[in-house]
Amino acid sequence: SVAAIVFGDGSQSRLYPLTKRRSEGAIPIAGNYRLIDAVVSNCFNSNITKIYALTQFNSTTLNSHLSRAYSGARLAKEGFVEVIAAYQSLEDKGWFQGTADAVRRCLWVLEEYPVIEFLVLPGHHLYKMDYRNLIEAHRIKKADISVAVLSSMRGHDPGFGSFKVNSENEVIEYRDTPESDPVKSVSVRSSSVMFNDVADHKYLDSMGIYVISRDAMIKLLREYFPKAIDFTSQVIPGAISLGMKVHAFQFDGYWEDMRSIEAFYHANIKSTRKSKMAYNSFYDRDSPVYTLPRYLPPTSITDAVITDCVIGDGCILNRCNIKGTVVGIRTRVGDGAIIEDSVIMGSDIYQQTEDERKSTCIPIGIGEGSRIRKAIVDKNARIGKNVMIINNDSVQEGNNEANGYIITAGIVVILRSAVIPDGSIL
Repeated sequence: SVAAIVFGDGSQSRLYPLTKRRSEGAIPIAGNYRLIDAVVSNCFNSNITKIYALTQFNSTTLNSHLSRAYSGARLAKEGFVEVIAAYQSLEDKGWFQGTADAVRRCLWVLEEYPVIEFLVLPGHHLYKMDYRNLIEAHRIKKADISVAVLSSMRGHDPGFGSFKVNSENEVIEYRDTPESDPVKSVSVRSSSVMFNDVADHKYLDSMGIYVISRDAMIKLLREYFPKAIDFTSQVIPGAISLGMKVHAFQFDGYWEDMRSIEAFYHANIKSTRKSKMAYNSFYDRDSPVYTLPRYLPPTSITDAVITDCVIGDGCILNRCNIKGTVVGIRTRVGDGAIIEDSVIMGSDIYQQTEDERKSTCIPIGIGEGSRIRKAIVDKNARIGKNVMIINNDSVQEGNNEANGYIITAGIVVILRSAVIPDGSIL
């Protein structure tokens, strides 16, 4: 009775250059997965099998992944994961202008099944949640909208703002808290609700996750706010101002916001530490994370020393030393290479040994004798022999995209398909 609406991308990504040729939801993570897999898997594990993925920016990789990974094999009889890419029609000739605009223009598809609620989800966060608890609380409270909020400050995504709630967890005010703009607030109508105990009020950070009753969704998008383009900054505050019943559901589980390169890097590194919840989120037998089955051979390891790592499928690791690192699928590491505290995203293809011998170019992978520390190496990168990617000068910010890399928050990011010549020092 619930349909999920997942947004896989955004027009202003904070994860550039990882989003130079892909959307946020398609970014590889934890060896074998894409970021959007965590959200889709949460839906499956919550018995929600009607899932619409709305995509637009740099969506080719994401659309391909979703359509290939999630067939009807593991879904219920009427289950599906349907990709709705931005489109033009006689009524609407432009791009999706925002999340609310996208849902409004797709309502004719979303109304196809007689669902009771819509579950609206951002596709670029890493967390584990049983949405059934959120939906049950929504129904018990007889709310028009329920919003998931963090029960404590954990570096939340400022783009989703925060909510002021009373002692009954009823939302009475929305506060827009972008990183660079002044705070803006929208309060509930004073004529509709009265709250006297100010001491019981508190602000909780929004996760951008909403349960919206079907009738409320249709009225909000078609009648009350037909020109609204965004849920977070327009539709939800508008519902509060109208006096609709908006309930806050406090979440206290594992959650990571991929709000920056630094946050993405640390979330990956956490997955290599067995004592962290991130590790458990990928190794929970009762709530698995699904992804595209690639049927790759087992990883081949020859005289390598590997400590606290996550190793993807189909890798070839030769006499190297790897510590505290995520190694993505089909990664090839040469003899004598040392990799520490890094994220290696792997490769889309294998290069045949015979082709490598004939070719004069640097093969895909990490060359012999190279050393990498505190770096993100995007897919299909070609790291030559005896390359040093160690940020020896402790540069915090630097843009050398023309040569295949940037530095942000002290993390060296090697661009997708970049070529780093033999003997380079970054």
